[in-house]
Amino acid sequence: MDNSSVIEIYAKYKLSIRENGISAIAVEGNIGVGKTSLARLLADRLRGRLIEEKVDDNPFLERFYEDMGAYAFQTQLVFLMNRYKQQMTLTQKDLFDDFTAIDYIFARDRIFAHINLSDDELMLYNRIASELEAKIIKPDLVIYLQASPNVLFERIQRRGRRFERSISREYLDVLNDAFNHFFFNYAETPLLVVNTDALDFVSDEKQFADVVRRITQPVRGTEYYVPSWETS
Repeated sequence: MDNSSVIEIYAKYKLSIRENGISAIAVEGNIGVGKTSLARLLADRLRGRLIEEKVDDNPFLERFYEDMGAYAFQTQLVFLMNRYKQQMTLTQKDLFDDFTAIDYIFARDRIFAHINLSDDELMLYNRIASELEAKIIKPDLVIYLQASPNVLFERIQRRGRRFERSISREYLDVLNDAFNHFFFNYAETPLLVVNTDALDFVSDEKQFADVVRRITQPVRGTEYYVPSWETS
């Protein structure tokens, strides 16, 4: 398939997505699951805007992975304020005027906060987060990417970020349980759950296109992505 045909296909997909009332899609999931990769692909293929979290801008993150107890609160507050500042630079018109792909939802920080903070720290954090969260515009659809801890660990090792070297499988397992619990109870927006253990939408254009094809169909409540080749 030539490039012009690919562009035409995604233009049709984008039109269908917009007709379903979707202008902003947020991609979520555990560390290493592929959130940013999918958000970048969506923004690129659908000719939209990308809002990408700047993880490297947190000066405490590397120290947090070396000593979680000592640096958890500082790390969480920096993430919280950075996300808030980034989200507040957007007006509703900016976010929903054409198409926007975002590689996080504002509430994701609560997942890490509940795991990493002491009771006193969590109480203070929740007071601040609740005040800020009330001002945030929600996306039209959230895509929750799942993967097993072993797959996540392999992906993290493969991408080779220095500050992630000390992340253990045990910590990923705890995070996975927390993410699954959070999204099992999530009802803020329509939610599409995508298991990525056997998916490689970065290297396989057909797999990515199949995910986009599913997004063109309405998502009501929580639904689960089933690859087209498993239903044919």
